[in-house]
Amino acid sequence: MGQGQEVYKTKTEDARVEILERGEIFFFYRPKVDKEEAHSPDDVQRLYIVLRPESGERPIEVKQDPDSGKEGAKKKGSDSGDDKGSSGSGSEGGHGKQQVNIEKQPLLRFIVMGRKSLPDPSKKGTPFWGFVELVTTNIDDVKSSIQGEEYDTKTKGQRHTSAARALGEGIYRILRHKEGKKKPHTHLIYKLEFPPEDENNEPQESLNIKHEGSFHIQIKNPAQHGSSTSQFRGLQMKRQAVFPAHLQGQFGKLRFHPADPPDFLNYEGCEFLFISASDNIEEELGLELQTEVVEADESCSDLIKTFGETASTSPLLKGTWV
Repeated sequence: MGQGQEVYKTKTEDARVEILERGEIFFFYRPKVDKEEAHSPDDVQRLYIVLRPESGERPIEVKQDPDSGKEGAKKKGSDSGDDKGSSGSGSEGGHGKQQVNIEKQPLLRFIVMGRKSLPDPSKKGTPFWGFVELVTTNIDDVKSSIQGEEYDTKTKGQRHTSAARALGEGIYRILRHKEGKKKPHTHLIYKLEFPPEDENNEPQESLNIKHEGSFHIQIKNPAQHGSSTSQFRGLQMKRQAVFPAHLQGQFGKLRFHPADPPDFLNYEGCEFLFISASDNIEEELGLELQTEVVEADESCSDLIKTFGETASTSPLLKGTWV
């Protein structure tokens, strides 16, 4: 599928946006515990987003040390042959640093949304909280995060979680947006290739995953703890990201900072806010995202090639729950 391209609808010298990162975006949902299928949003347990950056303002990005967080736990579990360890039970946030060339090496961010949907484009200004659950250069780590599992509980005995369902696939950009004399802010924008726009798209519409969307994205300062009246409880301190000094220093005393650079998202435990900006990217930002898929054939789907053996693809291809 590839990262597509952006076409500016305004003159270059008038452009108000600068692309920080380009890549592919995948959406998944997981049915509630002990449910084999979801038939409505009420049956959905979690909404996941996977970002795979492929190019950007800088080809080299900084990510967490591969021995930290869940990435490290999965690595240790794989080395020891311990299935429990390989399932990613690490409880610490990402820390340390490693350089990754995103144009040559796969980098995947597995993101959990706090609510079971994206923000409603008609309700601008309402923030939705989310966090980075896993950062890895190993595709199998993400596969293990979306697969189903059986586990025992003391009160309800054996429980079952179904594998995640593939919900959407497309291209995304993280960009810097300048408006007059205001301080620049950042957007995450995307455009879907799957499911096709002319399909039913019932689960996508129910979870506010439009054919294209634009969100302000703000990174939470892990050193600034919310008050008891904050509407976002957030992660426990031990699970929060520990950014290197050159990233942490950009916050100063502020509680939030734009996703500039996008390297913030390369740390497990990075918390952020999505705030709906628009569902018409061209009108809002003066550019159009163009995907590389002309006809939506499953042979063109990178999601299916990468995760198809793990995640059910009916919602992705047919735009239906089952």
